[in-house]
Amino acid sequence: MLYSLFNWLKQEFHLSGAGIFQFITFRAAMAIILSLLIATIYGKRVINLLRKKQIGESVRDLGLAGEATKKGTPTMGGLIILLSIIIPTLLFADLHKVYIRLMLLCTVWLGFMGFLDDYLKIKARQKALAKGETYKKKDSDGLAGKAKIIGQVGLGIIIGATLYFNQNVTMEREINPTNINKTVSPVVEKKLDEITHNVSGVEKRYVKVKTPITTIPFVKNHEFNYSKLISWIGPGAEKYTWIVYILVVTFIITAVSNGANLTDGLDGLAGGVSAIIGAGLGVFIYLSGNYVLADYLNIMYIPNIGELSVFIGAFVGGCIGFLWYNAYPAQIFMGDTGSLALGGIIASLAIIVRKELLIPIFCCIFLVENLSVIIQVSYFKYTKKKYGEGKRLLLMSPLHHHYQKKGFHENKIAIRFWIITLISVVLSIATLKIR
Repeated sequence: MLYSLFNWLKQEFHLSGAGIFQFITFRAAMAIILSLLIATIYGKRVINLLRKKQIGESVRDLGLAGEATKKGTPTMGGLIILLSIIIPTLLFADLHKVYIRLMLLCTVWLGFMGFLDDYLKIKARQKALAKGETYKKKDSDGLAGKAKIIGQVGLGIIIGATLYFNQNVTMEREINPTNINKTVSPVVEKKLDEITHNVSGVEKRYVKVKTPITTIPFVKNHEFNYSKLISWIGPGAEKYTWIVYILVVTFIITAVSNGANLTDGLDGLAGGVSAIIGAGLGVFIYLSGNYVLADYLNIMYIPNIGELSVFIGAFVGGCIGFLWYNAYPAQIFMGDTGSLALGGIIASLAIIVRKELLIPIFCCIFLVENLSVIIQVSYFKYTKKKYGEGKRLLLMSPLHHHYQKKGFHENKIAIRFWIITLISVVLSIATLKIR
């Protein structure tokens, strides 16, 4: 909104200083500052409101150290993160850009799903307490698992279809006679306009194309076209690439969203991990949106993606600001309101910047938390069927609870997971040159 306002003031009235809003770096910095202020200043008011409404956490008796002290801590703190992302983005981003609209949709969509899940759990607790019954938290109290999956799949279809079919979602490739075509078929790569950029004083010709490609880490010719997944079927199969692409996008968004949801089990864990991953994605977005740096690093240049730097700034600022109250000992939990949205945002950003194949690296904590639950449940069912008694590989899943059972303090676990995430993000960025 402010971007459009100051752009209008500059064009119509030649207002001095209004041109500063044309710089993405300035607007991204303002988004970070505002998101931090919203999270830290208004976060306390949200906590007091939730406490007044008795919207507190009911912790299951899992035999974990310090568990009793968490009972009654306000939940649904993800509202703080959502407000810290949405408000600065609306104020400082160019809302005409398709990428900004997609990310706002993703934030609101998954945020609402998480809010509904938390709300249903809280209503079940209040209903039990009103009857004088002892409330026991159950997985079935919130939004049904099938409903969550349907919501995540629906969002995945919208994002996948938009990225595949929208004419504003393009990339630019340098016209190089020795490597002019890296694709499979004109069916899946449409060449639009030819553009000339001045790169370090040298005029270079680029062609704007629309194609479903991504980046393969550690490979020199590191572009992969999704049409190759079905090209083996026969001639003409490439025209159905959109189905494969949307399925892949949907799977990634669902998996990462659920991974973030499982990671949200310790004070400051999910918020800190998400902030570090967001900063890493910000580096990818900035590099891919600058044709000089993209040319230097030999990575794909994606027009208009630089605008997402404003959204990333708000995202990282919101996560860090939330830690002001969520760091140990937590004054508020983010709940599904925040965790589902954080995972979906990270997945969507990775897909937009064509770095989804790097997700297992920079989202390694989400991946391991997901796998720990899958392996634990699968092994328990297998041993129960084979031996008549279920056995467990971990003391408890997800993985962070396993370490709690081993006697590690939750603050130590959270910080070590942050460090692992930082290492994985740095490694992901290094893949731009390690080929």
